[in-house]
Amino acid sequence: MGVPSDDVYDAVLIQKGRKPGEPHIITVNCPDKHGLACDICHIILDFGLYITKGDVSTDGIWCYMVFWVVPHSSSPLVRWPSLKNRLQSLCPSCSVTFYLIDQPSRSSASPVYLLKFFCLDRKGLLHDVTQVLCELELTIQKVKVTTTPDGRVLDLFFITDTMDLLHTKERQDDTYEQLNSVLGESCISCELKLAGPEYECHPGISSLSPAVAEELFRFELSDRETRSQALTPDLTKLKKANVVVDNSLSPAHTLLQIHCVDHKGLFYDVLRTLKDYNIKIAYGRFSSNSNGYRDLDLFIQQNDGKKIVDPDKQNGLCSCLKVEMLHPLRVIISNRGPDTELLVANPVELSGKGRPRVFYDVTLALKALGICIFSADIGRHSSSNREWEMYRFLLDENWRFKLSTMVARNQIADRVRRMLMGW
Repeated sequence: MGVPSDDVYDAVLIQKGRKPGEPHIITVNCPDKHGLACDICHIILDFGLYITKGDVSTDGIWCYMVFWVVPHSSSPLVRWPSLKNRLQSLCPSCSVTFYLIDQPSRSSASPVYLLKFFCLDRKGLLHDVTQVLCELELTIQKVKVTTTPDGRVLDLFFITDTMDLLHTKERQDDTYEQLNSVLGESCISCELKLAGPEYECHPGISSLSPAVAEELFRFELSDRETRSQALTPDLTKLKKANVVVDNSLSPAHTLLQIHCVDHKGLFYDVLRTLKDYNIKIAYGRFSSNSNGYRDLDLFIQQNDGKKIVDPDKQNGLCSCLKVEMLHPLRVIISNRGPDTELLVANPVELSGKGRPRVFYDVTLALKALGICIFSADIGRHSSSNREWEMYRFLLDENWRFKLSTMVARNQIADRVRRMLMGW
């Protein structure tokens, strides 16, 4: 296989669908690296795209991937040129030196900026601001939202720029302009600057009660209806997933066959689990949705290039995959003193990456329900030897939802969960 020249080679191609509703095709053809498919699916999810099917293959040196994608209903705007640039930035160089040495990553941590604005509160304001930030490709790292008794809101967003251009006046002016389009005359003040010591000193997530932490982070979720995370009857099929390990079909690879309910980000959840387990994928096929279910066939190896033959390792991998596929996000509603609190949690990759668009989806669901958010926080929490990304929302009572009742709480949790899972 020849190595194309860097100055003429395009590692990422995007072929738009010719008709409305027809999938767009993303092709990635570049040198391979561990976890590349996972990182690509992370960006695809970050751009609000749903993968209808996909193929991944590699010989350990070069990889070829094809994903058929459509915009999710909650993500009407897709910036295709930016998507291509983001995907292209993931691909290792085609230079011959790639084969000779394991070059260190050239990327460095993006600077964190503080976006602070003070304005009159209204329903849906937090989501409208979040949507603007997503469309501008500004990633929310932490957030602190506080509502004052006189109906005003002070929002602190700690953000990074995926384009690394937020230091320029043009990029800042564009950000101010887009924010002004949703804040309008209700905005009292708006400021964007490099975050100082307040970013590291920001308290983030306060401690959870032992009972809430135990329910939120338990390895196996309970079927009992008294649990806040119990599924509605029409979603109990989520409990059904098959993961089969087969070592008879290939002399060099273990075949992993998965059959489970489809959800937004399913491929990402499978691939991040394999990435964190240090599992290499030689070939993978993700089938189209069939009656709400997906079939995945993955030929895999351990990092040492051997098949997975140890029964304990097989059982551990299968159990972990089932949990990550069936419950990639945890949603509960609990009491926080006299207030009602919505908590959402998702596991963080070993690389430190969190799940994309969680804050976007939760605020969209609450906006659709007409529920005002009194305060909101994003932070990290360590439990059960792993790190979680935590989202906490104090909710305001309204005439439609009496938050003290279990019926209202279950309705809110169910709506948020469905939005997050794409159902």
